[in-house]
Amino acid sequence: MTAIRSRYLLLALAAAPLALGLAACKKDDKAGDAPAGAALAKIAPPAGQTWEDTITATATGGMMMGNPAAPIKLVEYGSLTCPHCARFASEAMTPIKSEFVSSGRVSYEYRSFYIHQQDLPLTMLVRCAPKENFFPLVEQVYGNYDNFVKLLDDPKVQAAAEAASKMAPAQRLPALADALGFTSFFAARGMSVDQAHACLANTDNAMKISNTFKTFADAGIQQTPTLVIDGFQIPPDQSEWPKIAEALRAAGAR
Repeated sequence: MTAIRSRYLLLALAAAPLALGLAACKKDDKAGDAPAGAALAKIAPPAGQTWEDTITATATGGMMMGNPAAPIKLVEYGSLTCPHCARFASEAMTPIKSEFVSSGRVSYEYRSFYIHQQDLPLTMLVRCAPKENFFPLVEQVYGNYDNFVKLLDDPKVQAAAEAASKMAPAQRLPALADALGFTSFFAARGMSVDQAHACLANTDNAMKISNTFKTFADAGIQQTPTLVIDGFQIPPDQSEWPKIAEALRAAGAR
């Protein structure tokens, strides 16, 4: 944990070679018990709106979908390069939106967390998009996980990434995103190459996001996905989607 923390503040600016391996996501054994409560009535959204389309940037550095005043709050600490998170997203995102967020009883907040160095440029890019595109882009990044991993096996990609790590700070992340296929991926989804480069060249924002990663780690987050319901961290062996859905219903979303 100490070695990971020591890199956060330097992540945006350091010239160290890129760690290209996407290993299994880090584990943690700290957890609490899921809350339980009486069944809650559905809460109607404002006229002409849906809770699924209500997206809010939070003070914690996350992005929230749903009723900001929802009585049940689901938080996920997720890494955009974590295979376990990608699997969770494939299983959970549709029912989270259709069953829980749409009811107004549950809000879902995604907090991007650092596991691999690729998490920084990916987090910057999904945050630079219009807020209504944030969750669709996160889902699509996860859906493209295998293709991103395949690129990492290409010696030319590895060489380009290593070359990017030696560039000046404002050039480093744009060049890294080009090498790893991130720029073209986002260009196909409405963010031009120039927009992506401008986003990634913002070293102040890179440092801000790196500080957010460190804040989460200092609060005890060590693995992804980490799921929290109303302040209670779900034990790792209970973090599969069916059990999370069961915990949400037990908390009153039924």
